Amino acid sequence: MTKKIGLFYGSTTCFTEIAAEKIQAQFPAGQVELFNIKDEPLAQAEHYDILIFGLSTWDFGEIQEDWESHWDEISELNLAGKIVALFGMGDQVGYTDWFQDALGMLHDELAASGTTRIGFWPNQGYDFAASKALTPDGEFFVGLALDEDSQYQFSEARIQQWVEQLQQELQELS
Repeated sequence: MTKKIGLFYGSTTCFTEIAAEKIQAQFPAGQVELFNIKDEPLAQAEHYDILIFGLSTWDFGEIQEDWESHWDEISELNLAGKIVALFGMGDQVGYTDWFQDALGMLHDELAASGTTRIGFWPNQGYDFAASKALTPDGEFFVGLALDEDSQYQFSEARIQQWVEQLQQELQELS
């Protein structure tokens, strides 16, 4: 039996929500359950073995407001042993020095939680100056990086490729 996936997102302008729905649609029907953290407690994440978290970076490297209001809860969650993938929204042209920073901050917040992290994404094809979401070697983002402001034309293909990558990584872990 395929394990259920909990996908938790915060979305101010609907772009993160739309991306979450597109990610959900790439999985078999009923496998991914969506949770807007504005309306659902983040503690629901404890009920899933596999999690996807989505958020956007605002202004000069700030966390999206729904995530910001629940930020202190992240460290209180019991996520030990869970598999976690992340995706983020950002603007590499308008905020080139802070591209996907919230994605990196969420990754760092989850670092001590005892999770297995999957879904790292190559940083090729982007044009930005700095990001807190890069792996230490700088070759990957800590999750899928989407840019609906400057590269919306790539989002569909990136989501499809990333979900295929997640499915492969999940199969290797099982």
